[in-house]
Amino acid sequence: MFETSAHGERPDGAAPTARPSENSGSGPARPVPAEQHERPAEPASGREGHTTPPDGTASRHSRRGILRIGASGGAAWAAGTVLLPGGAAVAEPRTAPAAAAGPAVPSAVRTAGSALRPFGRHINFGADPARQMVVSWQVPAAVADPFIRIGLNPGDLGNRVRAEVRPLVSKLAWQHPVEDQPLVKPKKVTQYHLHAALDHLVPDTTYYYVVGHRGYDPVAQGARLGEVASFRTAPAPGHGGAFTFTAFGDQGIGYNAAATSNLIAGLDPAFHLHMGDLCYANTEGGGTRSDKYDARVWDSFFVQNEPVSSRTPWMISMGNHEMEAWYGEDGYGGMRARYAMPDNAWERSTGIYSWRYQNVGLLSLDGNDVCFNTPANLDYTRGKQTPWLRRRLAAFRADPTIDFIVVYFHQCTYSTCHDNGAELGAQQDWAPLFDRYQVDLVLNGHNHVYERTDPIRGGKATRKLPSGGTTDPVADGTTYVVAGGGGGGLYKFPVGDTYLGHEKPNDEPVPMVVSTRDGHEQTVKVEWSRVRYTGYGLVTVDVTPAAAGRAAQLKVRCLIEDGSAVDEFTVRRGRRGH
Repeated sequence: MFETSAHGERPDGAAPTARPSENSGSGPARPVPAEQHERPAEPASGREGHTTPPDGTASRHSRRGILRIGASGGAAWAAGTVLLPGGAAVAEPRTAPAAAAGPAVPSAVRTAGSALRPFGRHINFGADPARQMVVSWQVPAAVADPFIRIGLNPGDLGNRVRAEVRPLVSKLAWQHPVEDQPLVKPKKVTQYHLHAALDHLVPDTTYYYVVGHRGYDPVAQGARLGEVASFRTAPAPGHGGAFTFTAFGDQGIGYNAAATSNLIAGLDPAFHLHMGDLCYANTEGGGTRSDKYDARVWDSFFVQNEPVSSRTPWMISMGNHEMEAWYGEDGYGGMRARYAMPDNAWERSTGIYSWRYQNVGLLSLDGNDVCFNTPANLDYTRGKQTPWLRRRLAAFRADPTIDFIVVYFHQCTYSTCHDNGAELGAQQDWAPLFDRYQVDLVLNGHNHVYERTDPIRGGKATRKLPSGGTTDPVADGTTYVVAGGGGGGLYKFPVGDTYLGHEKPNDEPVPMVVSTRDGHEQTVKVEWSRVRYTGYGLVTVDVTPAAAGRAAQLKVRCLIEDGSAVDEFTVRRGRRGH
């Protein structure tokens, strides 16, 4: 570990100078500058372990609580200023390793820090949303001493505390740029992703923050106070009331994508789930080096969503378009640079994690691991993911403080849209576990439509669930929702739409296409496709905790761009099942 000065800031205003503590040993090796890599260097995973114990429960925290900066999901953390509601800032004597300063850049070619404005801020929870948050952003070139300031008042944001830099180098030679005219320079794209992982925050509290670097400090430059953003931590389990979260997949960039993002802003949810296929920088999504790709599309994606993602935590899953084969064996090196999800299933379990928000247990899975349709990463976890899923489902269902289990991932467990079909691997490996542990809601993307099933158990509908209806997962089974209308180009169904206010007779079997492990396609007839809508929109889930004489419930709706509903149903559990 490392120690800083008593107040986390040098008298000259620069970031803290780190020096090894007595227990630090030899310390980490100095990283190779990104410019020296033939291919992009993946961020180091750090020591094995997580911000929470392996069972996903939150560890005990001191009353003061500290604010840690650095990599999340088992990597190194740094510490900085203590923040207390109504109290003063206190220093904690730790900071990040020297690697956080990023790649060395000769001073002769470094752009002045004052000209490099941070952009693309996005936040996400840690495994304990009541106490952990990650703030991430980009800078257009290498900067010195990147930092975050955070406080309980937008006019008092405290000391500067260093952030971690994860540079990502992408050669133009293996990209297909969006622009027609090739660049004179550079011959490669270096994107600088920064992350500040905040720990030991106070539950149910609003925090304000700004980000900057040497030469660019929104607090010191009063004219930039408009860059102050905020977020709110979750209430501690058992202490909160009703809340709302939203979800979609397959967003991309453009006016439809901007409209769905704006819809999130209007709803002001506690958090947003993104079920993969985020920006389509990889336009083909095959997970091979022959895919067409432009790394800079990611910059546009983060800028497009910043008004929302800088204040609402986005919790993401991996889609097939996130398999970027140029970045490491599993193709996820780019995603590990851009995001710092909890990833607490095992070391480097990218996009595979569990967490809870009040009375809801949530699990993000990587559908690429069981995907027969796009098999580039099929079985890449070598059998780890499904046993982990079983353990986490069992733990959630055995916890009397958790009413609902929501699982989200990219590929469709059940869907009648033929463009990507349904995923037989998920039906075979995961659906039996969803049945066994009475998962309440499964959210998928992949097909660019909205589709909702009747409750399903054993692959078959147990009863009809029309719009406006209520289902009991204990008696009825799991309801599956495809919400892939986040903004990418729309797909179509083999039969007509039927949705709230425009219901059509819907009793005939509908064909479902699946890919088998050997790459062949099969078509079967199914009877569970209850609601189908071809259009853009998102899912919003209103969670109401149990109260005297009233059971806990989820009210699930699909809202389209103008805010009107095309589907709604309620999940209300009967007796607790184990």
